[in-house]
Amino acid sequence: MALLGRVSFARGRGPQRFFSYGTEILYQSSDAFQSKFFPPLQKAMLPPNSFQGKVAFITGGGTGLGRGMTSLLSSLGAQCVIASRKMDVLRATAEHISSQTGNKVHAVQCDVRDPDMVHKAVSELITVAGHPDIVINNAAGNFISPSERLSANAWRTITDIVLNGTAFVTLEIGKQLIKAQKGAAFLAITTIYAESGSGFVVPSASAKAGVEALHKSLAAEWGRYGMRFNVIQPGPIKTKGAFSRLDPMGTFEKEMVHRIPCGRLGTVEEIANLATFLCSDYASWINGAVIRFDGGEEVFISGEFNNLMKVTKEQWDIMEGLIRKTKGS
Repeated sequence: MALLGRVSFARGRGPQRFFSYGTEILYQSSDAFQSKFFPPLQKAMLPPNSFQGKVAFITGGGTGLGRGMTSLLSSLGAQCVIASRKMDVLRATAEHISSQTGNKVHAVQCDVRDPDMVHKAVSELITVAGHPDIVINNAAGNFISPSERLSANAWRTITDIVLNGTAFVTLEIGKQLIKAQKGAAFLAITTIYAESGSGFVVPSASAKAGVEALHKSLAAEWGRYGMRFNVIQPGPIKTKGAFSRLDPMGTFEKEMVHRIPCGRLGTVEEIANLATFLCSDYASWINGAVIRFDGGEEVFISGEFNNLMKVTKEQWDIMEGLIRKTKGS
């Protein structure tokens, strides 16, 4: 399977042509047979200009999922402001997306772990584009490790980015919106194990659970100010940044696919469509929701008897015969 390629679209052809990977292969033979029933659509779901006149702020917007969501929002008319630590990556992404959509994408340097830097970034956001209508908390960090190998610094590295960073951004922007008497749609990108927990990614699981609690809490408290808060829990979506730390040898990809009932990994295009819908006026009554987006992986791995998928027809015939012969309790 090829790593995520650059998301692009032909200028002037509208958002339905937004996604194009050229000759790059997105999926190879790791897909399961049933994936043919669930092909990913590579076009925008919402109508053109759905975000005309809107301002979107996306953390972690320079690469991966953030880049994909920014590209789609921009193609649908939004003025986007992307933020992360690496200014060179941000500028390249902003210029590329702007050249494709014709809409300005601003790059703002921000380390979300630093509340002073967050304050400056939000001030710059408001100066260059205005108060945001959409805020996507996408900045994240993660790596696999046995928990007994974790240092205090390793724990802080993840929780500072994921939980503290999300809180700093959300609270800073929220306070500015309250002062301006302006509403907005907030969206957080977490993970399916934020709810269940997971070994070997304990800092991430803990921090993401906190992010979900933050968004659900503010959905209740800040609706009165015109703000709504939702969460997407993605299953495995292959991007270079995530998979280089979570599956560096490519060992587990096929195993991941086999436990997803839809038979394939998710795509950036699909999560971008879901994200833009949740941030749009079409979803104005969705608030405090946590949307699982994983091809059925969570329900498969949590079902007590779902591994019986491996049993063949002949084995079922034998077991059924033995079950029928069983008498009493």
